[in-house]
Amino acid sequence: MIKGYDVSAFQNTNFPTAGTSFAFIKGTEGRSYVNPKQKGQAAHARAAGLVVGFYHFLHPGHIQEQAAHFVEGSASIDYDLLVVDWEADRDGTAATCAEKDSFIAEVKRLRGSHHKMGLYCSRDFWRHRDTTGNAGDFLWIAEYGVPAGKPHVQSKWMFHQHTDKPLDTNVGIFASKAELAAFAGGINGVKN
Repeated sequence: MIKGYDVSAFQNTNFPTAGTSFAFIKGTEGRSYVNPKQKGQAAHARAAGLVVGFYHFLHPGHIQEQAAHFVEGSASIDYDLLVVDWEADRDGTAATCAEKDSFIAEVKRLRGSHHKMGLYCSRDFWRHRDTTGNAGDFLWIAEYGVPAGKPHVQSKWMFHQHTDKPLDTNVGIFASKAELAAFAGGINGVKN
């Protein structure tokens, strides 16, 4: 397994990269928020040779507008991984499963063949709120309190967020960074 972090505006631009193979960066949220640090965070990750991904925190409603905001507002380039972050917001509300599925479909339509599109959610959302099993091209599951790479889900997953100490830390099922880059189709905008 390989290791990576996910970061947002709460983390430094120069987050740790030693011993990591990938980084997921918050790009956007809802219809207007853009992570002001994402370009610097992406440049830092790319300079370290990491496979880069961007995620969008999904809110209920206005799904097509949110998808357009994500593809226009994130600093992604060809072959970056794209992810919808499906969880409850501060008020406890969350997009429905149908809205999650619509967002995945719309981003895939807008971004086409140069990006894999995946789903990030907690084990609880996956097991109790998801009714379709649609994770796009890959599932990134969050479950803390279990060993890295041992989430309690039967479905095939590719990434597991297992702790938030010192940063949100993840493992990927890949044997190497090169294998992950091959899955993504390329790295740093260059096709494999």
